[in-house]
Amino acid sequence: MPITRNAVDGSKFNTEATLPYELRLKDFELALQDVYDFFYDVNSHLRSKGLDRLDEMLRPANMSGVLTDMLTASLAKHSRTLTVNVYHNGHPDLVVRGVYPNNSVIAGTEGVEIKTTRKRGGAVDTHGAREQWMCVFVYQVDTETEPADARVPMTFTEVYLGHVTEADFRKNPRASELSTRTATLDRAGIAKFRENWVYKLS
Repeated sequence: MPITRNAVDGSKFNTEATLPYELRLKDFELALQDVYDFFYDVNSHLRSKGLDRLDEMLRPANMSGVLTDMLTASLAKHSRTLTVNVYHNGHPDLVVRGVYPNNSVIAGTEGVEIKTTRKRGGAVDTHGAREQWMCVFVYQVDTETEPADARVPMTFTEVYLGHVTEADFRKNPRASELSTRTATLDRAGIAKFRENWVYKLS
C-alpha cells in the first residue's frame, strides 16, 4: 500500500491572526507543506525497503526536535524578514535578519521562538520565563492503526503564535537536583496565547 501524502488545509487558517515581523499566513502554509512533503518522500523510501516510517522510528522528544528544526528552517526560507539564529541553542530560533551580527545571538529579543508538541492546546515547557514571540506547532502521529501502511501520515492540527511576557509563566519545580528548571505558561498566559491561533483543523 503506498504512503499517503499529507496536504495543508488552506481553509483552516485564521485570517484575523496577528502576525509579527511581516509574517504571512502563506509562510506557515508553505512551511507545513514542506514538512509534509519531506515525510512523504522519506517514508515512501523507507516503506519500499520494508522499514518503519520515520515518525515511528523517532522517540517523541527526537521527533519534536526534528520538526522544530525543519519548521524553523522552512519559515526562514519563506519569510520576508526572519532568518535562522545560527548561534547554537540561541534564543529565539528565528531572528530578524540584520539585527544581530551574523544573525547570531545567544539571547535576543527580536524574533520568534519555535516549539512543537503533541499536547493539544499548545502548552509547552520552556527553558526560562521571558518576554518573547513564541510559536507552537501541535502535531499528531498515528502509531496504532493496523495494518501499519494504513496509518494516517503525521499531521499538524494546531498552530499558535503569541507575544508573552515573563509574568505569563509559572516556574516548574525541578524533577531532581540534576534536572534543568523549566517554565510553562500559566492558566491565564496559555489562555491569552491561544487567542492568537494561526491554524486549527477542528
